[in-house]
Amino acid sequence: MVTESLVENIVPSYQQSTTDDLELLLATLPPHIRQPLDGIDDTEHLLEIVMDLGREPEARFPGREVLLSRDEVTHEDIEYVVSRIGAFGDDNRAGIPRTLHRISAIRNRMGRIVGLTCRVGRSVLGTMDIIRDLVESGRSILILGKPGVGKTTLLREVARVLADELNKRVIIVDTSNEIAGDGDIPHPGIGRARRMQVPTPTQQHAVMIEAVENHMPEVIVIDEIGTELEAEAARTIAERGVQLVGTAHGNTLANIMMNPTLADLIGGIQPVTLGDEEARRRGTQKTVLERKAPPTFDVLVEMQERQRVTVHRDVSETVDAVLRGLPAGVEMRWRRDDGTIEQRLEVPGRFAPGEERGRRVGGPSRMGEITDWRERAGRRGGRGGWGERAERGERTDRVAQIERLELAGVAGSRPTERTEGFGGYERSWATEEARAATGRHERGQEARGAPAQPSSDRDEGEALELAPPSDRFRRTASGALRPVKVYPYGVNRDRLEAAIEALRVPVTITKDVLEADVVMTLKNYYRKNLGPVRDAEESGKPVFILRSNTVSQIQQSLEALYGMQTAEPQRDIEHLVLQETEDAIQHVLSTSQPVELPPQNAYMRRLQHQLAQQYNVGSRSAGREPHRRVLLFRQD
Repeated sequence: MVTESLVENIVPSYQQSTTDDLELLLATLPPHIRQPLDGIDDTEHLLEIVMDLGREPEARFPGREVLLSRDEVTHEDIEYVVSRIGAFGDDNRAGIPRTLHRISAIRNRMGRIVGLTCRVGRSVLGTMDIIRDLVESGRSILILGKPGVGKTTLLREVARVLADELNKRVIIVDTSNEIAGDGDIPHPGIGRARRMQVPTPTQQHAVMIEAVENHMPEVIVIDEIGTELEAEAARTIAERGVQLVGTAHGNTLANIMMNPTLADLIGGIQPVTLGDEEARRRGTQKTVLERKAPPTFDVLVEMQERQRVTVHRDVSETVDAVLRGLPAGVEMRWRRDDGTIEQRLEVPGRFAPGEERGRRVGGPSRMGEITDWRERAGRRGGRGGWGERAERGERTDRVAQIERLELAGVAGSRPTERTEGFGGYERSWATEEARAATGRHERGQEARGAPAQPSSDRDEGEALELAPPSDRFRRTASGALRPVKVYPYGVNRDRLEAAIEALRVPVTITKDVLEADVVMTLKNYYRKNLGPVRDAEESGKPVFILRSNTVSQIQQSLEALYGMQTAEPQRDIEHLVLQETEDAIQHVLSTSQPVELPPQNAYMRRLQHQLAQQYNVGSRSAGREPHRRVLLFRQD
């Protein structure tokens, strides 16, 4: 699999400045432990100081450790530090008032402290410019990363910028006083943001809800979402229109998807049962997975290093792509040595023919873990794949779907194609009956079946991919008709063979939709959007729709496939929709039973309402785009 860099952009960075109040932390240490630190030059990189009873104290720096004394730590050394800091809470954390330092305790079975981790807290101004555009967009952001990578530092700077520079009402739910420091007066590193302290970690979810109900925030900042109650509280806050910026336990999106406690943050995952036919066609278990609800957080940021992040701009589209087994693209951002921020959208490229579908993983986010998880769940009789939308009667507009995937940085089945090219490809191959059935109404020449013109920046291979059927299948280089494999779905095989024989075209009937060049089906099958039809559209294969299962209809489709002059001209979509509406109106008048019409766009729905009014039949629209449709009923 090849990774393609689609977008590269370099943006200016703001000047960074660091405040650590290190002297206040060092003042709490016993003199024989502090003295060696005075002789170290790079204390600005000091991460933490560890004091364990009966062991030598040590200072930890990135990539190395330094022993501070040959003398073992005693109870007196530990008591020296404890007496100079704040009180420990239920989470065994304490601090130094008006600083960001954190001292964590290790206790024995009797509750006595036998170890201390003195972690240096720093306020770094300018560190959030790597995701500044995401913060300013007003969308909710979830930040992931391993311990010590700088999540809390980034969160603190985000709160300051939102409060001071964007003038928003910001509330920080500070569970362990790590964001705004110990004591009643918050650290100036959070700017004008307000801080709510949490009495005990088990009450964090209650304080989150209290912040929304009592203080009218525009933004809520939360550190370390780790329980189901906290995930539910975050969803409640997001549904009230408040921007959320938080961190959670996990390194990547894959970790969150596999964590049943936190999966609700990215929409949750639920099992759906496939039909027998669909399960056999896919060669999978009968149970699959799909996203359950809209995600709580719109954007997800994975912190790989302090100056390097991976961004999933649209969590819902990324999760959907992973559950479908599609490659998921990501946006990489990192800070250069000169301080500028570089952005690059990386999309996994085309897979080799022999490469397994399960290996379609998404770059540095290790999405392959999700595939393995789905396969294991399937073998256990659990849930392992993407849901069966057809059984619920849903339809998907493929063009809009591809546009959303591209905006989210997620590659489709052919990631080298542009959105406008793919849309033209589908529109030029589909018949007018197909567009009428799915409610699509195209304007201009594309509505009349004209092929989309390839962009000038495409190579010849892409232009050939987007060519209309008459150009793609009409002739080979020698002038002969090109062989075509047709997968008939619901079409009588004997009649198809008769039509092939009558036209003497090099068409072969195949039983495998994956091998087919063209799918041929009936109008009612296409409306139901069943498995083979949906898969053909998703893979970009042309679908020919027949009004009836007759030799003449089949023959006309084959003639259209090869661009023969005897092919029946395409019908006007508006006429077909109105004819279908009129038939439904007659059914309502004769039976008094309501009729639900197929989904249409706003223009076609308006024509349907006008026609119903002429016949004195009631009508109303229902559903959401792109599935909004007209309901017809008899008026009393």
